[in-house]
Amino acid sequence: MKEFFPAHRPLLALAPMQDVTDWAFWKLLAGYGGPDVYFTEYFRVTSGYRLQRSILRSVIDNPTGKPAIAQIIGNDVGWMVKCARQLELHPVAAVDLNLGCPAPVVYRKCAGGGLLRDPDRIHDLLGALRAGIRGRFTVKTRIGFSDPSEFDRLLDIFSSHRLDSLTVHGRTVAEKYGPHVHLDRIAQSVARMPCPVIANGNVATVADARRVWETTGAQGLMIGRGAIRNPWIFQQIRDDFEGKAVAYPTGREVLAYVEALYESACSNDAPEKSQVQKMKKHMNFLGEGISPEFLHDIRRVTTKADFFHVCRRALEHGEPMALEAGQRR
Repeated sequence: MKEFFPAHRPLLALAPMQDVTDWAFWKLLAGYGGPDVYFTEYFRVTSGYRLQRSILRSVIDNPTGKPAIAQIIGNDVGWMVKCARQLELHPVAAVDLNLGCPAPVVYRKCAGGGLLRDPDRIHDLLGALRAGIRGRFTVKTRIGFSDPSEFDRLLDIFSSHRLDSLTVHGRTVAEKYGPHVHLDRIAQSVARMPCPVIANGNVATVADARRVWETTGAQGLMIGRGAIRNPWIFQQIRDDFEGKAVAYPTGREVLAYVEALYESACSNDAPEKSQVQKMKKHMNFLGEGISPEFLHDIRRVTTKADFFHVCRRALEHGEPMALEAGQRR
């Protein structure tokens, strides 16, 4: 895994977001420079599980030319190992264990972030997966379920297994996607872990990337919601670390991205209202970088025509846009 990490800048990874960072989004994002590594949506492993073809497509028909890491989630040790071995029959750069999903429907079943309440079970699961996975094995975790102090014991467990990298989302499960990220806990993992650490949480601008990298010492940065808002973010970070001028898209270029995103994310078989509703979810991220007025109006549209009318009214201009939350341009 260390061979993926550049010497002069942090590795840039796309965070897995269920029903968002699918094959179509990977293909779209690659056209804007894209990250160095892509993480799949998670394979939700239960007894008798078969690999989900729609997610597996990202690995088999990888449209990016970059490494694909397959993420699994669950708590059935035997089936988790079987699933990991099945994934290794395909071109995966690594198998990643999700220990961070904060969705109640997941953690209430003691999967994802829910497993953080049971460190002994995590220890057993990591041991079985490390023994069963022939290639690279990575973990993505939050710093605890309800309190950051839980991370001390979790780090003891993570450091006792031969992980190829550890991604640390600097919030607890209870903190969900709140404004504060515990960068000190990410720095703690960098100091303790014998493998590279990827920092995750609130990296949405070049300045964020610099601050998190310099504060934590992490060897990588993972970006999720920020990449939906600004697909140029990965190339902007690369340019900044290489001493190049950072280019910002014009309003018309952002509008072209919205149009491409609509075509990428929305099935032609779905009713128009469903297509618009799906796009409104994406606009919750992008709209933060446009204006409160845009978000107010886009949340109230019901047709494709009205959707793009609001978008053109806000974006039909040639001025550069930083796409930073709370800023208009």
